[in-house]
Amino acid sequence: MKLQFWGAARTVTGSMHMLQVNGYSILLECGLLQGRRSEVYDRNKNLPFDATGVDACILSHAHIDHSGNLPSFVKNGFEGRIFCTSATRDLCSTMLRDSANIQESDVTYVNKRRQRDGLPLFKPLYTLRDVLATLRHFVSVEYGHTMEVVPGVQLRFHDAGHILGSAIVELVIEEHGKKRRLVFTGDVGRKNLPILRDPQFVENADVLITEGTYGGRFHAEFEQGQAELIQVIKHAYQHGGAVLIPAFAVGRTQEIVYGLHQLFEAGDIPPIAIYVDSPLATNVTEIFRLHPECYDDEITDFMYDQGPRHDPFGFSRLQYTRSVEESKQLNQLKEPAVIISASGMCEGGRILHHLKNRVSDPSTTILFVGFQAQSTLGRRLLEGEHNVRIFGEEHAVSARIERLEGYSAHADHNDLLEYAQHTGKPSHTFVVHAEPDSAKALQEGLRGIGLPSVSIPDRGDTVEL
Repeated sequence: MKLQFWGAARTVTGSMHMLQVNGYSILLECGLLQGRRSEVYDRNKNLPFDATGVDACILSHAHIDHSGNLPSFVKNGFEGRIFCTSATRDLCSTMLRDSANIQESDVTYVNKRRQRDGLPLFKPLYTLRDVLATLRHFVSVEYGHTMEVVPGVQLRFHDAGHILGSAIVELVIEEHGKKRRLVFTGDVGRKNLPILRDPQFVENADVLITEGTYGGRFHAEFEQGQAELIQVIKHAYQHGGAVLIPAFAVGRTQEIVYGLHQLFEAGDIPPIAIYVDSPLATNVTEIFRLHPECYDDEITDFMYDQGPRHDPFGFSRLQYTRSVEESKQLNQLKEPAVIISASGMCEGGRILHHLKNRVSDPSTTILFVGFQAQSTLGRRLLEGEHNVRIFGEEHAVSARIERLEGYSAHADHNDLLEYAQHTGKPSHTFVVHAEPDSAKALQEGLRGIGLPSVSIPDRGDTVEL
């Protein structure tokens, strides 16, 4: 058995790990690397392996940094099956199409300026046609069911509690008459968050590949995040400003909407207008409504208490916008409002247009509720840059920048250690999906609980097991 790490190695995005066993190749994830376009475009465009030689792909969940380069994978000749849960398949159907549309739209926008300046024009990584071809490769496997992905490799998904349909991957591998269990966490969720169930533990792992996004860091309690959200909205309401919330269309948007719903019902926030300005988030919310089997007891009880037809993702102050015209009208708003828009790291989508319009307005609050990877626009705003480029144009930053930690859907340092403890004492542990400092902190923590061999792979590293 051999592992090769091609993405999310000493960085957070672009998850991509190759497993070779019994003469077969299995790709774990095929995500987009996110960051400055000039730095990531070639990496995303040029896969580091021959797609035609890969036999199967396993997808832990639908976030674009885990699934977003699947169309390039298929475009380059992959002919096998892509295994995931049914909720992940439904989300990818919407998210990958949206990704293609955003790429084509953004490239068209940027190319107008590049053509005017006599610069070479960009091409999108893939198109809608490539996405439709990719969706034909998906095969759904529900939590707790077992399926053979290639001869000698049995797959089982366990609920990761991160986003709708997210899974921890368990592979039972028989090679040379010996069985070993490989566990790949994907992204591990947090306990006691609304909407989704807590992560399920997988025991007796021989090999563990764990995410380390929040290695060395500790989350505030969810209730603290709710309290901070109340204060941000009250400030905006009193000062007549807008609150821009860059939020991932999957998971974070629904959590924020559900949280605002609860606060509004309880009378904790003023009657401020709330908009979800993301066609993707709107479509994804419909998919959430189709998968109540993923809900935890809290949201089920909330729905039951409010009545059998009550919608946890819709209430009187909330409006979902779809059309470009509706989105543009939000730029003309003069009254206080909350605008939730994708992408969560400000690397594409309608949030860029809202930032372009409001980032220099001191009455605006830009509220981050999720992780911001290195080099992304969201990270640069959080780090206090005074001027940022949006669609190639310079903008002074005068808006208030705030951050809520309580809403993170990632396990923190202690959660990751607890999860690893339940896997037993795997002979090999690899920390991925983490920036170097976080990976190092988690490595030390894992060694501290007695794991014998904990590595932080570099991109391209190959390990024989």
